Amino acid sequence: MLLLRSLLFNVAFFGLGAFFMVLGVPLLLGPRRLQRRAMRGMAQCLVWTLCRTIGVTLRVTGSEHLPTQGAALIAAKHQSAFDTLIWFTLVPDVAYVMKKELFLLPFYGWFARRAPMIGVDRSAGGKAMRQMMRDAREVAREERQIVIFPEGTRTAPGQRIPYQPGVVALASSLNLPVIPVATNSGRIWGRRNFLKRPGTLEVRVLPPLTVARGELLARLEQVIETEQLELEGAGR
Repeated sequence: MLLLRSLLFNVAFFGLGAFFMVLGVPLLLGPRRLQRRAMRGMAQCLVWTLCRTIGVTLRVTGSEHLPTQGAALIAAKHQSAFDTLIWFTLVPDVAYVMKKELFLLPFYGWFARRAPMIGVDRSAGGKAMRQMMRDAREVAREERQIVIFPEGTRTAPGQRIPYQPGVVALASSLNLPVIPVATNSGRIWGRRNFLKRPGTLEVRVLPPLTVARGELLARLEQVIETEQLELEGAGR
């Protein structure tokens, strides 16, 4: 049954994604808000499909810490492709910080560039950081909500890697508190894992951090990873 459900979801995931992207190509010629609406609609459909086909219950706690409007900076744990979808459904107008190479992908990359999302060229060093901050300031002026994955990549449940300083640079540049987020999405939807597992997928939004810049990175890591330990213990 698990194999069959996973097959059904994977077919739906790629099929619906391709359908939305191809059908939405004419929107690339219109205002940017149309591309963002198309991406939001696709994400909502895929999250619903995951819950229905696999038997996933989505539980979001701490949503009172999320903005209903205006700019915000969200630092979220990244364990799964699910994390690149869910924020379209949780905040009004998300802008992900993502690898610039993703802009080169057909269809998805076109929409991400046009939306726009915030692309980071990891090979460009300090230049990339300055460009990221310029792009983020523009996004914040549009009162959109920025989501950054502070580790810079996906991690498996239980895996820990150092948090990157980009989130601190953004917080300082934008003068915004950082909203930490923990999740157990990797337990449901593992990286490069065909099988998707039923269960409760949790997204825990924690109170915003307003500590001094020099303490922010360590504090952010402590808060998120402490919550991760509790989540993973509950999962076991």
